Amino acid sequence: MIRVLIVDDEALVRAGLRMILAPADGIEVVAEAGDGAEAVTAVASYRPDVVLMDVRMPGMDGLTALKELRRSHNAPGVIMLTTFDLDDYVHTALRDGAAGFLLKDTSPRDLAAAVRTVDEGSAMLTPRITKRLIDRFAGLESGESANARARLAVLTDREEEVVRAVARGLSNAEIGRALAMSEGTVKSHVSRALAKLGLANRVQVALLVRDAGMS
Repeated sequence: MIRVLIVDDEALVRAGLRMILAPADGIEVVAEAGDGAEAVTAVASYRPDVVLMDVRMPGMDGLTALKELRRSHNAPGVIMLTTFDLDDYVHTALRDGAAGFLLKDTSPRDLAAAVRTVDEGSAMLTPRITKRLIDRFAGLESGESANARARLAVLTDREEEVVRAVARGLSNAEIGRALAMSEGTVKSHVSRALAKLGLANRVQVALLVRDAGMS
């Protein structure tokens, strides 16, 4: 069962998200929170696997709460939810370790799919956000690309192959089939790459690989 925490300052939004997820197989909403500070406390108390968190909230906002949660041991996957798909929000959230970024008009089926995807260790982004990110990385200055390539140089050849596959959005099982290795070995390579690069999750790996122009 995937344990979910819903964080939004509007009670009606929280109720709506709970109703959407209630019929979904294998998903349980274990708690709700009204702002970022409550979310940090709730994560410590309920140990959710995935957090659905609004970006803009009074008091501690979602982006600040994300930073707090990423500092904790065994931090949950965090999907940021917002009505406003502003680039500053998207880039900040992904750089700070969000595993997903969805708009609040996301369909119920896609919302449940996002929860499952993030719980499996992958990423989920609203399609139009994904397109804008790709466009942005296509226009990176050479200095930024060179810096990203220098960071990736610490990886072994095999680790680099794996992170390139991660950047293409492949799951561990798909990477294993493509590179002729077990899923457990892929998982180990991903974990070592994350540690070497000082990154929190697969989204940040994918962004770095795209920065380097190596995806």
